[in-house]
Amino acid sequence: MTSLPVGRIDEIVVDCLDPARLATFWSAVFATDAVVRDPDWATVRDPATQLTVAFQRVPEPKQVKNRLHLDVAVPELASATASCVALGASAVGGVVHDEQGAFQVMLDPEGHEFCLVT
Repeated sequence: MTSLPVGRIDEIVVDCLDPARLATFWSAVFATDAVVRDPDWATVRDPATQLTVAFQRVPEPKQVKNRLHLDVAVPELASATASCVALGASAVGGVVHDEQGAFQVMLDPEGHEFCLVT
């Protein structure tokens, strides 16, 4: 039996110290524009998926591992990793290969985990 949806995903919201900085980083990753509404809120929209990622200012820095992260599909890991590092991200460990393909764990400029995946 299929039930009716309660709602739909509107956007993914990331708590952070500097919304404009992270929106600028992710706008470069997705090759789109950052929209900085005010010092406490900024967004980017992935043009490929139309998913909006929002950045909301919070007073405390990230302290533990994410419970949710973004997987970013890329055509080639080495060049995507180098591009993200040039934008301010850092790689964590090496490339992992499994039956689904390969991925590289990354940290954005504030330390939020995300994965580049093929």
